[in-house]
Amino acid sequence: MADVDDSLRRGSDSPAPPDAFPPALILERLPDGVVLVDVAGGDATIRWSNARFATWCGPRNPEGRGFFAALGDPDVVGPDPRPFATALAGGQSAATTLRTREGRYLHLLASPLTGGRQVVVSVRDVTHAILEQQKLAAIHQAGQRLADLAPAELADMTVQERIDLLKSNIIHYSRDLLQFDVLEIRLLDQRTGRLEPLLAEGMQPEAEARILHARPEHNGVTGHVAATGRSYLCDDTTKDPLYLEGCKGAKSSLTVPLMLHDQVIGTFNVESPEPGGFSDTDRQFLEIFARDVAAALNTLELLVAEKATTAAESIEAIHGAVALPVDDILNDAVNVMERYIGHDADVVERLQRILRNARDIKQVIQKVGEQMTPSSAHAQTRQAGRRPALAGRRILVVDADEQVRAAAHALLERYGCTVETARDGGEAASMVRAAHGREAYDVILSDIRLPDMSGYQLLLKLQETLDHVPLVLMTGFGYDPGHSIVKARQAGIDLVLFKPFRLDQLLDTVERALSAARTA
Repeated sequence: MADVDDSLRRGSDSPAPPDAFPPALILERLPDGVVLVDVAGGDATIRWSNARFATWCGPRNPEGRGFFAALGDPDVVGPDPRPFATALAGGQSAATTLRTREGRYLHLLASPLTGGRQVVVSVRDVTHAILEQQKLAAIHQAGQRLADLAPAELADMTVQERIDLLKSNIIHYSRDLLQFDVLEIRLLDQRTGRLEPLLAEGMQPEAEARILHARPEHNGVTGHVAATGRSYLCDDTTKDPLYLEGCKGAKSSLTVPLMLHDQVIGTFNVESPEPGGFSDTDRQFLEIFARDVAAALNTLELLVAEKATTAAESIEAIHGAVALPVDDILNDAVNVMERYIGHDADVVERLQRILRNARDIKQVIQKVGEQMTPSSAHAQTRQAGRRPALAGRRILVVDADEQVRAAAHALLERYGCTVETARDGGEAASMVRAAHGREAYDVILSDIRLPDMSGYQLLLKLQETLDHVPLVLMTGFGYDPGHSIVKARQAGIDLVLFKPFRLDQLLDTVERALSAARTA
C-alpha cells in the first residue's frame, strides 16, 4: 500500500496495473464522502468511512458512531427524512439533503447492499450550489421589491420621491445582497445615444460628470457595453484599453447592460479595488439584478418625461381614481341591457342613458381639471399633438389585471384617447356589441390569457359582430398559452404588445393598429 501511495505522489509516467489500486485506496481518493452504515436494530452505525467523510465529523473517529451523531445531528432539509429506511424498504437508492450546524449542506445517496441491513452512502458537499440558489432567489425577491409600494404610499409620493426611493433600494441591495460597494447606473437616451447618469456610489466626481455615448470605442467600458448589449468583465484595469477610471484605485470592474425586451436602456457598472475582483457568477447575478432594475425603471416611467407639474399629476390622480369604477358601471349596464333588449324598451332606454352619463363623467373631470390648471392642460395638449393619430380614438382594453387596465387609462388618455376596459372576454364582447357608430372602438387591446377564454377565442367571438376586428394581443414576454399569437397571426392579426410595455411601444402599436384598420 505504501509503494502505491508513493507512486501516486510521484506521478509516475508509466501507468500502474489495475490491481495496483486496492478498492479501499480508490475510495480514499474520492472527492466525495463514502460511508458503510449498518442499520441493524434501527440504529445507523458507521462501520467504515473514507477520509473525506471523516473531515466533516470533527476530531473523533466516525467509525462505530451513529451516522447523524457523527455529523453533529444535522437538520434534514429534504426531501426524504429517513433515507436509510427508504433504501432498505424499497431496495433502491434514496436521496436527501442535510444542513449541519456549521451551515454546510450535504447531499447523500443511500444504496442498499443485497441481503442485509447495510447501506453504502455517498455524501457530497453541495454548500456552494445551494448558497448560490438561495442568493439567486434573494436577488429575484429584491428586484421585485425595488419599486414595490402600496397604493397609499404611492399616492403620497411625488415622481422625484419615487425615483429617490428606487435609487436608495438599488444601492441597498447592491451592497447588502451582492456586496458591491462602488456602482454607477446610466440610462441611454435613445434619441441622442448619450448615457445619462442616474445614480453613482463611490465614483469620482469627474467620472460621474464624464460624457459617454453608446459607442464600442472611445467611450470606456460603459459605452462599449451599451453599444454591444454584452456584459464586460475587466480583470485588470491597468491593462484594459477600454477602461476609463471611475473609482479611484479600482483594479477590476464589471459592467452589464440594462435590458428591457432585448433592448439596451442603460448600463450597470460595479468596481473593485482588487484585481480579478469579480467572477463569472458575479456577472450572472448582476445581469439578473440589472433586468429587475430595468423593469423597475420602466414601471416608474423614469425613461420618459419625469418633470410633470404638480397640477398635471393631480388631474391624472383624480381621473385615475374614477376610471376603473366608471368602467365597472359601463360593464354592468351593458350586461343588464343585453338581457332586456327585445323585452322592455323603457329599461333599455334608461340603461343607455346610464351608459352616456357614465362616459360623460370622465370627460367632465378632464374639463374641470383643465380649467383649474390651464398651464398643465396646455402642456398635455402639446404632448398629445405629437401623436395626432391618437386624438379622439376609442380604445377598449381587455385584461384581468387591474394595474394593466389602470395603466392603459393613465397612458393613452394623455394623448387624447378615450379608454374603456373589460375584465374578461365575455365583458369585452358585450361592450363591442353595445358600441355603435361614434361609440365603436377603434382599437381593442387584449391579453392572450383571459379568465374565460384565450385571446384567439376572443378574436373568433368578436368576428361574430365585426367585419374587421382591430385587435392587438398583449402578453408577458415569451408567454403564449394555447399558441394564441400564432393562431391570431394566421387569421390576419399581426400586432403583439409585450408586457410590461414602455410608453412609446404602447403608442406605436396602437397607431399601427389604427393604420391597419383604415386600410382594412
